[in-house]
Amino acid sequence: MTCIPGYENVLRSRDLPSICRVEKADDSLLKFLMEETSTMTRASALILNTFYELEAPMISRLHSIFTKIYTIGPLHALYKSLLLQSDSSNSIGLWKEDKSCVTWLDSQPLRSVIYVSFGSLVNLTRLQALEFWHGLVNSGKPFLWVVRPDLIVGESGIDPMELEMLTMERGFIISWAPQEEVLAHPAVGRFLTHSGWNSTIEGINAGVPTICWPQIADQPVNSRCVSEVWKIGFDMKDTCDRSTVEKLVRDLMDSNKREKIMKSTDEFARLANDSVKQGGSSYITWRN
Repeated sequence: MTCIPGYENVLRSRDLPSICRVEKADDSLLKFLMEETSTMTRASALILNTFYELEAPMISRLHSIFTKIYTIGPLHALYKSLLLQSDSSNSIGLWKEDKSCVTWLDSQPLRSVIYVSFGSLVNLTRLQALEFWHGLVNSGKPFLWVVRPDLIVGESGIDPMELEMLTMERGFIISWAPQEEVLAHPAVGRFLTHSGWNSTIEGINAGVPTICWPQIADQPVNSRCVSEVWKIGFDMKDTCDRSTVEKLVRDLMDSNKREKIMKSTDEFARLANDSVKQGGSSYITWRN
């Protein structure tokens, strides 16, 4: 087989996880992955953090392997729906959330801010951090950037405090954000992300179009789906330069491309929210 069924004209070699692009079939990590994947077929069921309407073709294909598949996502939205609450005060993070950013967001115009977060694992070099910073500043748009203490690596790493001082006039930098609350804030209009699945589905649920900069694991596949399957943003893989960052931010904020992307983004947000309501696909799956 030379392609993934259902994605014949979508996924390219560079969209696959790096482990799927090794040159030797006897690669030890590849063999481990294949063994673990094969073991999954012995599971009695699959529980997936997605909703049927988002990935119906793939879920249908998986049903030929697994008799029971429970799609109960977006999990964070289902959780709130079941508890009949709308805040994220019970969220659990890897770092202490800095909610001062919410006050800053309150002072920004509607859908004007681009939220930037590369998750809990992805690292940047000093050069990459500066390219992102220049691109964001040159876009002319306010931005909220999560800069973890360990985000920027290397002997010549840039001090997060230095980056914060450079950013004060145009944006806001924090060490960790209450992401669900930030994405749901009316001032946030775009999301620059590493395309991890949790961030991807949280962005979809919030109705925020994304610019994707994937690095590891499932992220390259997710980013390709964002741009070519769901059409809710742009895939920036294999690129990290200020001119590209600036252009894509402007394209999502200003250009004619915005209308088409927003139409698709709004529709998937509606489907995501409907799925966790009483009578929705994820709600029914959870109850059954």
